[in-house]
Amino acid sequence: MSLHGPIIVVAENPAADLAQALSTAGAFPIVETKWADAPTAFVAIKPSAVVIAEPGAPKSESSARMLGLQIATAAGPIVPTIALTQGALGAAVPVALPADAAQPVERIVARLESAMRVRALHATVLRRIASFNSQVGKPPSLPVGDALDDATVLIAGRGPLYPALSVAIGERVSMLGALSVETAAKHLASRDIDGIVVGDGFSPRMIEAFLTFLAQEPHFRDIPVAVIGEAPADLVAALPNVDQVDGDAARIVARMVPLVRMHAFEARLKRTLKSLDADGMLDPRTGLFRRDAFFRELTKAISEANAQSHALSVARFSFGNTHNERAGLERARLVTRLIRDIDFATAEDDGAILVVFTQSDLTSAHVIARRIAADLKGAVGAPVDAANVTLATLKAADTLDSLMIRVMGSKVVAAE
Repeated sequence: MSLHGPIIVVAENPAADLAQALSTAGAFPIVETKWADAPTAFVAIKPSAVVIAEPGAPKSESSARMLGLQIATAAGPIVPTIALTQGALGAAVPVALPADAAQPVERIVARLESAMRVRALHATVLRRIASFNSQVGKPPSLPVGDALDDATVLIAGRGPLYPALSVAIGERVSMLGALSVETAAKHLASRDIDGIVVGDGFSPRMIEAFLTFLAQEPHFRDIPVAVIGEAPADLVAALPNVDQVDGDAARIVARMVPLVRMHAFEARLKRTLKSLDADGMLDPRTGLFRRDAFFRELTKAISEANAQSHALSVARFSFGNTHNERAGLERARLVTRLIRDIDFATAEDDGAILVVFTQSDLTSAHVIARRIAADLKGAVGAPVDAANVTLATLKAADTLDSLMIRVMGSKVVAAE
């Protein structure tokens, strides 16, 4: 996408090449400022984005703290911020997305364009929430808190750096490991992944094949990827958030975390937009039906099944007495990928998940439920114990309450 709106470029020395590249991409106006004047410029022009054109510590710590606060608390959609890095010199402000100063300016612009797509999505969601009007659903709100709490990073490798990377990344964000690129590709197809570290212990051909897979799939094109060692230049150019990094685990984490946070925030926005498209019937945290909407839909499905002599079954997946909120969210989001288009589900407060299998008798529902239970067992952040599955099929005289008593052991309690 082209860059719209004013952009601030912060640098003590002129950044002519970068400013020209931003202008060529459509940015206007471009305001170049030194650190001392950056907070004032931010207030004056209300930028769409900020680019910090010099790596390392800022010339004015107080101005950098103020600018970071302004970026983090700006009204309306997010203000994407790119900060150049170089070797051990990190980003000048912690909220910024890092970009290697050694790479061509076109790559820096491409990373900013990727972040601006998230800003555009954020603006759309805020506008849709403000204009929400539905008779059946509640207006969804964006989840609060750090988006990094929702994120998962995939580490694909089998070399000597793998243990150190696993520890360093695992201290900041949920992680998933893969010892081969084939396993990594399978995880990408079945999980919500917000960042990838790839390369340690893999041959150049394997790295090239994996990056080719990412470049060919639009869904994965903006995902942050840290490649240890060399990578083909054409593939790096096709993926705006790919970085070639050394083997310093702490530095890899420092470079990855802001990009992973942005990707996880984008995933939040997409789930909220789906909820808006469904008149607020979906929970934007999980992507499953809200509890009240689920039982309204189940009541309709029971009526239709009885009228048309169709089969209908309900399964409850529970996971023991210990409820881990993160594991519960992972399972719920995984269920959205596992159920058929004709089925629907909701998550309960204790982490259990109710799934309705329409047009499915007990035998068919048992096969589907067993497959879902097997996949849920391996969910990120989930315990290794298998899910406890209670399954019931609709009988001729069933009502919502009688069916749910067999599944849950109690009648449905109306949601507030």
